[in-house]
Amino acid sequence: MASTTSLPASSKPFLRRNITSATDSDSSAMVSPIDSPRPSPSSTSLSSLASDDAAPAPKQYNKLLDTYGNEFKVPDFTIKDIRDAIPKHCFERSYVRSLGYVARDMVYLATTFFLWNNFVTPEYIPSLPLRVVLWGVYTFLQGLFGTGLWVLAHECGHGAFSPSQKLNNFVGWILHSALLVPYFSWQISHSKHHKATGNMERDMVFVPRTREQQATRIGRFVHELSELTEETPIYTFIHLLGQQLIGWWNYLLTNVTGHNNHEKQREGRGKGRRNGWGGGVNHFDPRSPIFDNRDAPYILLSDLGLAITISALIYLGKTFGWSNMFVWYFLPYLWVNHWLVAITYLQHTDPSLPHYTEEEWNFVRGAAATIDREFGFIGRHLLHGIIETHVLHHYVSTIPFYNADEATEAIKPVMGQHYRADTREGPIGFIKAIWKSARWCQWVEPTEGAEGPAKGVLFFRNQNGLGTRPAKMEPVA
Repeated sequence: MASTTSLPASSKPFLRRNITSATDSDSSAMVSPIDSPRPSPSSTSLSSLASDDAAPAPKQYNKLLDTYGNEFKVPDFTIKDIRDAIPKHCFERSYVRSLGYVARDMVYLATTFFLWNNFVTPEYIPSLPLRVVLWGVYTFLQGLFGTGLWVLAHECGHGAFSPSQKLNNFVGWILHSALLVPYFSWQISHSKHHKATGNMERDMVFVPRTREQQATRIGRFVHELSELTEETPIYTFIHLLGQQLIGWWNYLLTNVTGHNNHEKQREGRGKGRRNGWGGGVNHFDPRSPIFDNRDAPYILLSDLGLAITISALIYLGKTFGWSNMFVWYFLPYLWVNHWLVAITYLQHTDPSLPHYTEEEWNFVRGAAATIDREFGFIGRHLLHGIIETHVLHHYVSTIPFYNADEATEAIKPVMGQHYRADTREGPIGFIKAIWKSARWCQWVEPTEGAEGPAKGVLFFRNQNGLGTRPAKMEPVA
């Protein structure tokens, strides 16, 4: 079955790229549905995982409507169906090939640095405005190359980089530390995101606000959200600007966009802890409820990596001048953070995607609540396909990126209408999707009139009058 993104009825379907895929349907190696670098006891007690190799018991759902107004069907395939569809060789990891990509990206960084520092100078380019423009191009390019290394470290964190976990962690720790990312700390929280994607109570990344939370945020009563139809472009712009500039560090420091149910942490570490500044939930403190007691040495090792990098940056700043370091490192670093947040946001935020309450969630449904996009040459060559093959990545995260296209094609027939991809307009469409998602996807709620299990399947709604209107509610006396 061909599959495209759910779109409004007036939209025309579009074609994804054509990729020749193997027809080998032999069962793959038994890959756990909770593929993760370091399974954590506090996050593996997922009630649905034990039954993911068998078809879930059928439930009756009355009509469900996504934000576009399209009828939604809850996925009914299993993780075994997904695994069995992927050719065995897609799981093979080569440390030589992976290290080659690391070397390639580092050559890109070094070559660009050499060319600009030696030739984009007053001696060769007397025009100051032109030099400013060219150095702006430098920061953009270095940001892309740095993001490519970030993605390779992400592969390390999932064990997709090589068969050796020691090599994975060594390379990942080096690369992420150089980019001011706490490698093991993020690895642990990201593992929990994969185990609970789309779960409103336990997901760790881009958990959307509920209707009640949105009303509180904008100073309205809950019932009033169905009555709002005004466009709020200034609000949307300010929100996106903050998200793209400081969203990554806000997440690391305060767990913003992650779940806020820390009281349920089984070791008692979440008592009195909450997201936000001063709430005690961050990626740097071994006592944070994001982690278990046994994780403390890894958090400290992550912090050590950051301390080494910060020390090196201070030395370089004092030696070569902070203005040089601002252009050489810190502006490209802001570009890296921008791409990281944009990519993650658009992988999990789209008018066609559902979210689930704890009662209606399972691993298969959560992994299907993701979407592939297209970023052309930049996405496929410089960013190692992280944008184009994210759905597959959520089902089997140990498949290396260079095999992910073939594996994605293999699982499409299994997922059918539940595979989502928005590839319209390529890179331009990807950039446009940031603005569109911010306007269309402001909070989640059940479909109006939902009953029984259908109340646990939530969809994005907005106050801009776009797509399916929020459910009408009576004022509470």
